[in-house]
Amino acid sequence: MKKNHPFHMVTKSPWPILSSMNIMTTMIGSVMWMTKKETTTMILGITLTMMCSSMWWRDVIRESTFQGNHTIKVTKGLKMGMILFIISEVMFFVSFFWSFFHSSLSPSIEIGMKWPPKSIVTFNPMEVPLLNTIILLSSGISITWAHQSMLANKLKPFKKSMLITVIMGIYFSILQKWEYSESKFTISDSIYGSTFFMSTGFHGIHVIIGTTFIVVCLLRGIKLHFSSNHHLGFEAATWYWHFVDVVWLFLYISIYWWGS
Repeated sequence: MKKNHPFHMVTKSPWPILSSMNIMTTMIGSVMWMTKKETTTMILGITLTMMCSSMWWRDVIRESTFQGNHTIKVTKGLKMGMILFIISEVMFFVSFFWSFFHSSLSPSIEIGMKWPPKSIVTFNPMEVPLLNTIILLSSGISITWAHQSMLANKLKPFKKSMLITVIMGIYFSILQKWEYSESKFTISDSIYGSTFFMSTGFHGIHVIIGTTFIVVCLLRGIKLHFSSNHHLGFEAATWYWHFVDVVWLFLYISIYWWGS
């Protein structure tokens, strides 16, 4: 930190450019895996990306919690960055919904002009999908409870509600894995299989990431990294989890219920 730059409170970081290079390596490796069945490059890219992400977030925690570099100006920038990230994620899922509704509202002759296609045996929306919906909505309530506990500086209810949220996130992922194993169709079964597994699969990945995010915030909360007026990391996790909840509601209503 330089004295002649009072607003630049955070030192320059090497992690953004390194993470970008590693993500590109992962994408190239993914293409090689799908075309040549070669996984070394993809595994290397994923490993390096996870390492860089861990180091990057470690530095952010150090700057905010121990060095006190997160001024009001820096905090506003981080909030805006998280908001823009969530908006980009919304656009990501919009593309899947667009594909689903484009194919379902006007089924082509290749799939029998019928939705779902004749050969597809869909899931009963009143069984596991409904249970998963209840689980995610309940986890949204529990993480809101955790947020209110944090604002009131009540550590015990914060830890309890965060643990409940983590358990529900893990339970959701287990149920989705079980649901996939019971599926009567695959991702290669027409446009229905493609849109179903791409949209619900990527949502499942987001649930796993969000659960990890909340676990880290729970550990930081136990170590007293947060206070009632300094908990941006936890607040970002809350925003992200509510985003995951809302996306699932749209998935359940459109793909599981209306689309079946």
